[in-house]
Amino acid sequence: MRNASTVLVAAGLLVMGCKGSDSSSATPSSSASTTVAVAPKSDTVSLNGAGATFPFPLYSKWISEFGKANPQVKVNYQSVGSGAGIKQITDQTVDFGASDAPMSDEELAKAKGKLHHVPMTLGAVVVTYNVPDAKAAIKLTPEALTGVFMGEIKKWNDPKLVADNPDAKLPATNITVVARSDGSGTTAVFTDYLAKVSPAWKDKVGAGKSVKWPAGISSKGNEGVTGSVKSTPGSIGYVELAYAKQNNLATASLKNQAGKFTDAALASVTAAAASVADKMPDDLRVSITNAPGEAAYPIAAFSYVLVYEENANAQKGQALANYLWWGLHEGQEHAEALHYGKLPAPVVAKAEAKVKLLKAEGKALLVGK
Repeated sequence: MRNASTVLVAAGLLVMGCKGSDSSSATPSSSASTTVAVAPKSDTVSLNGAGATFPFPLYSKWISEFGKANPQVKVNYQSVGSGAGIKQITDQTVDFGASDAPMSDEELAKAKGKLHHVPMTLGAVVVTYNVPDAKAAIKLTPEALTGVFMGEIKKWNDPKLVADNPDAKLPATNITVVARSDGSGTTAVFTDYLAKVSPAWKDKVGAGKSVKWPAGISSKGNEGVTGSVKSTPGSIGYVELAYAKQNNLATASLKNQAGKFTDAALASVTAAAASVADKMPDDLRVSITNAPGEAAYPIAAFSYVLVYEENANAQKGQALANYLWWGLHEGQEHAEALHYGKLPAPVVAKAEAKVKLLKAEGKALLVGK
């Protein structure tokens, strides 16, 4: 699962090696179709991307579906973690990177050109656990969740957990915390949330793609944490919702900013995104953890594709622009079936504007959009 699918995808590549002559139009809220010129079969182009494991199930589906209709662009996506994705796009060893955590100012300063953040989907980081003897779904307050990951709450029948879970009949077994070992956007989202709700966590551990975990064991990728939780009775970890769903792992209900216990679901994730849609900064780097609203799930996040504005290769640039445009429209229709939220229309409009900035030899690649 770690190495992504490889598929041939047709981009609007351009037969004539042109840098963007697509004349289709689309509105931000529509399921606009991408009209692409079909290149001769010999004009195949490969796009290589790498980064976040968080959206990998969805990106694999996109590559497959786009490839069915457009067999002349080969897209490769390596699910290696957000930290590795940022490094590879910074070093220009891939055509696009992917990260759940926006790049920092320091990271952007190291890039070899102007990089754009394009939000492509959104999802939830869920707290998943393996407590076979629990008789009901487990609820966690911010204080209890922080206490567990700080290593201060060591057993499942700790009074702080029992108080919120009288029906769960929690066992007197040790808690094994499972965290990420690699640079991870999922970790950045999770620790961003913990730092917002706990001054102690902010001071002692902090937020970021890699932190010094106070307790537990570690595994690589969403895939690794999923496997460790699944095979370790008494464990607790954090993964993207799709991984928990696809592996039938239990997920905790979390108490949100409004004081309501909320399950991770498409509606609650979308509610979190909608709360910030009209407040996004121009560069679209934004956190939606601990969002306000009774319906908002507290650990939600956008997942970004990272692309250079100027492309040295016009054919690759055109293919990349068309692929991203497809993802923002047709691609959204595949999101919910895989437990990802569709981007709200105002966010699609902002993402479209970033894709329209892509250029080759100084000329825009999506003329007419």
